[in-house]
Amino acid sequence: MTLLDQEIAHITHAVRFSLCRAADETVLPAPYWRRRLNQLLASQHLTKAQLAAIDSLLRELDTYEAQNPESRSRGGYAGSH
Repeated sequence: MTLLDQEIAHITHAVRFSLCRAADETVLPAPYWRRRLNQLLASQHLTKAQLAAIDSLLRELDTYEAQNPESRSRGGYAGSH
């Protein structure tokens, strides 16, 4: 498993853990995870499987944010990269 695969696996776990909670209970908001995923998309050599995994997570975030509009207002996490 490459470092990129490990990062995708970590974000997958963290996103799914976060999204099963109420928007005001999440430690890191959806916009934070979206930024992390977009950083991964900027990587040079993503495989089709990696792209598919990232796309799937972005779609999950889209759905979550559509159902929880207040989650978008919490995007100013100070510790973001």
